[in-house]
Amino acid sequence: MGGIAQNKQGLKMLFAGAALQLFLGIIYVWSVFKNPVSAYYGWAASDAGLTASFMLCFFVVGIFTGGKLQMKIGAKLTTLLGGLSVASGMLATSFIPAKRGLPGEIERYVTDAPVFLLYVFYGIIGGFGVGMGFNAIISTAQKWFPKNRGFASGVAVGSFGLSTVIFAPFAELLIEKFDINIVFMVLAGVFAIATLLFFSFIKTPDQVANASPPPLVGKQYTTLEMVKTPRYYLVALSLMLGTSVFFVINPDLKDLAAERGLANFATALVMFTGVCNALGRIFAPLASDKIGRENADIAVLAVTAVCAFSLCFAEGILLMAIIALVAFCFGGYAGLYPVLTSENFGIKNIGANYGAVMLGFMASSLLFPIIMNKIDDRILRFAALGVIAVIGAVLVLALKIVNSKTPK
Repeated sequence: MGGIAQNKQGLKMLFAGAALQLFLGIIYVWSVFKNPVSAYYGWAASDAGLTASFMLCFFVVGIFTGGKLQMKIGAKLTTLLGGLSVASGMLATSFIPAKRGLPGEIERYVTDAPVFLLYVFYGIIGGFGVGMGFNAIISTAQKWFPKNRGFASGVAVGSFGLSTVIFAPFAELLIEKFDINIVFMVLAGVFAIATLLFFSFIKTPDQVANASPPPLVGKQYTTLEMVKTPRYYLVALSLMLGTSVFFVINPDLKDLAAERGLANFATALVMFTGVCNALGRIFAPLASDKIGRENADIAVLAVTAVCAFSLCFAEGILLMAIIALVAFCFGGYAGLYPVLTSENFGIKNIGANYGAVMLGFMASSLLFPIIMNKIDDRILRFAALGVIAVIGAVLVLALKIVNSKTPK
């Protein structure tokens, strides 16, 4: 860790980026906004809930686009554009028109505006901006700490995961005091200020005076070269399979808790998963610095598989422990896959390459909730998810074998 402490310029960038990631992590807080938005505008809760899907999809699109953009305008300006996109999306959301409507004891609002405006402003523009800023910060952090990429990646994505713990209660406090359109306006201002405070620190080593860029070791793959290799598909598909468990159980977390004897702890359990998610983002990549990227990933996938099989019967405290582990592993993927990508395909084009790997993440978020919800029997569903995670671990084992036979 001595080398880390001596890298003062890198630490300055890393902690500024981590501070900004706290704000960008609001992508995971939509559950707090869904019901107030639905009540305020008169939209169906299910329609308002779709905003999270749009945001998650365009988060990945933003990661991919931001990676390409960094190569042309640099990480600093990419971060600025990403942060301001989030702020502008929230601000535009606050101006969706509402009018007073249904009479009754409780004042309600309805709107003639289509719910698609919410998808465009908050989901698409906001999610796209989050992805651009997220990628710029993570890829820049790895360039400052090429020998400690797990540490750098863990700090950057760990604060992104902590956003749920911080912004969920903050947003709920604002919602209690103000109408939801005012809440979005306040958050837009907060995000704009945070972006303007921190974006200038997000610079690569070659953009900082008196900072020598680390030497590039090994072949530095372009994205086109990367997608022509079998290793890319092993990495992207293992990410897709590993994250499936969380994507399937997370929307039904409260219902599952109520069914298995934890009805009184359902809300607290959701908050607890946010903490575990953040811890996984920090400790899994740190472990990979010690035991190797593939070994750490195989371990996380194996734990995910065991948890999925255990969900077939777990109740009470055991269920809490298993859900905590699933959330920890999901966070672990967020910390591991940036470094797994740079380890296999070089650090020079990590922004664009990681964006391509994250297509597996997007496919998982879209496909598995739809496919698994067609299985009515919960036990059979969890067993299927366990098998899927095992297949992911086998793919990473195959990656390790391929790498052991590839000259460095």
